[in-house]
Amino acid sequence: MPLNMKNLLAAVKEVKSSSKERKFSQSIDLAINLQNIDMKKPEGRIQERIELPHSVGTALKVCVVATGEMALKAKKAGANLVLERAALESLVSDKKKQKDIARTYDMFIAEAPLMPLVGKSLGASLGPRGKMPTPVPPNANIEEQIEKHQKIVSVRMRGQPVLQCRVGNEKMTDQEIADNVQAVVRRIEGKLKRGIKNFKSVYLKTSMGSSIKVAM
Repeated sequence: MPLNMKNLLAAVKEVKSSSKERKFSQSIDLAINLQNIDMKKPEGRIQERIELPHSVGTALKVCVVATGEMALKAKKAGANLVLERAALESLVSDKKKQKDIARTYDMFIAEAPLMPLVGKSLGASLGPRGKMPTPVPPNANIEEQIEKHQKIVSVRMRGQPVLQCRVGNEKMTDQEIADNVQAVVRRIEGKLKRGIKNFKSVYLKTSMGSSIKVAM
């Protein structure tokens, strides 16, 4: 069961109106506080990638690991970085560069046959950050995959019953932001034993503004 849309739209409007005007478009972030869950069970180790109905308004940096034709198409499609086999192999012994790549890029897509090498060369840096690549077959439409990944957000529980992610920015319409919030809420409640009843509170905030509680 999603949040009450009227209450959610009211919170989005309040977040926007209460934020001071900046020289840049602030992001809008979602925080979900959970209750009555066992942190030692699967529901206490939530780690999800969620495709939103709308882009979050900020271009994400996408790294594609591919060879041959897919690598060429990825470059033409605007991938921020394309790693081919030789470059991937060179990373195995370069931990500094591994960490730099893991920090710099938001999303990773890899040609499925290269996944074992990805694990060997980047796994130690990407795994802890929840950034392991999405494996795709060699004949996948990489242009569509890159576009799709611009709408994906990652949510991960880190020892506390709290989940946070970006759901938009100030330039987006209230409805677009609300749609994105609902997509996250639906996915998370589906992972919980009691669904929405395990939600203690939900907040929205701009990157430099105060938190606004969504009435539940």
